[in-house]
Amino acid sequence: MSVARGVVDRRALRRFVLILVGVLALVVVLTLVTGTAAHAEVPPDDQGEGVTIDINGADGGPSGSILTLLGITLLSVAPALLLMMSSFTKIFVVLAMTRNALSLPTIPPNQVLAGLSLFLSLFIMWPVLTEINTVAVQPYIDGSLTFAQAIDVGQLPLQEWMLRFTREEDLALMTRMADQPNPEDPSSVPMYTLIPAFMISELRAAFIIGFVIFVPFLVIDLVVAAALMSMGMMMLPPVMISLPFKILLFILVDGWGLIIRALLESYGGVG
Repeated sequence: MSVARGVVDRRALRRFVLILVGVLALVVVLTLVTGTAAHAEVPPDDQGEGVTIDINGADGGPSGSILTLLGITLLSVAPALLLMMSSFTKIFVVLAMTRNALSLPTIPPNQVLAGLSLFLSLFIMWPVLTEINTVAVQPYIDGSLTFAQAIDVGQLPLQEWMLRFTREEDLALMTRMADQPNPEDPSSVPMYTLIPAFMISELRAAFIIGFVIFVPFLVIDLVVAAALMSMGMMMLPPVMISLPFKILLFILVDGWGLIIRALLESYGGVG
């Protein structure tokens, strides 16, 4: 029954994602059409010879249509950015391994773990996001920076944050695989090298934390299995007996609080 329910949930989630992608694509097309029509100007001296499209607003900043298009584009790539350039992956992997260590493969459900991981990632990276908004987003909206300048300035806080939690071994691995010379300083590391190195470092750290979480629950499983074997109850699944003890231990030690604290401290708290 649980397997069938899981298949139905995956199919429903797949249909929802397809519908969401279709809606986003439709909104992008409508935005392009309306933005072009709103900013198309026909020169009075050359009627019918050409159409000019103005992407700037009245105050020199980007127009409303361009901001809308950039916002929709950001929403479409937000899941990939969230997975690759934030603490989301590490937090989600640790929480999922904790759930498996408790022998509860579906409790809490993936939606709960993803929501908790999302808000913890926002909590950790809020100073970085605030700095990006201050040095790049707001100057671009005000018209004091071009789009290219805003990208160059805005990626620096995120690059510095990612470098803090990227191992030199992983960074050297990606640099060698890209056949690039060693960077002179951390600020000169290109993003296409930094992002995969950061993800490898995050996965390694997540598996280390997951291993530490698994050990006490593995001990409980071994003790229960040995006790059942000594009593001749070999047909009784050990997980059925050990599960209450695992849950009791997890409650007594405030397991969720310890895990969340360990995750936050691994990033130095906030930021």
